[in-house]
Amino acid sequence: MVRMVLHWILNAVALLIVSRLVHGFEVTGLGYAMIAVIVIGLLNATLGLLLKIITLPLGILTFGVFFLIVNAFILRFTSTFVPGFRVLTFSAAFWGALTLALLHLLFGFLFNSGREAARDRNYRIEG
Repeated sequence: MVRMVLHWILNAVALLIVSRLVHGFEVTGLGYAMIAVIVIGLLNATLGLLLKIITLPLGILTFGVFFLIVNAFILRFTSTFVPGFRVLTFSAAFWGALTLALLHLLFGFLFNSGREAARDRNYRIEG
């Protein structure tokens, strides 16, 4: 449960970082970012999944780059529901989706590498 809350907060912080880096991507505060993360998660689990299944052949042809467009659509659609979260243009949504993907990659590398190192230390075979 604690890990899920930390993941939620980390995603909200990622949205705040993106709002500082991408022009046209605005988040009013941490509270709105946390609400936006919940809405983005729900939309990704429903509408995003459906769109990714429908566009799977195009995603394969573009080596997954097309899925950034699906994620941009989800971000833009989320901005219609959350009052303190605004994505002004589709271009801002695309660059925001790309920046979020890179931040998630970075966060995963930073936090999973420590966990893997601890696991390797615990399972080291002496001999």
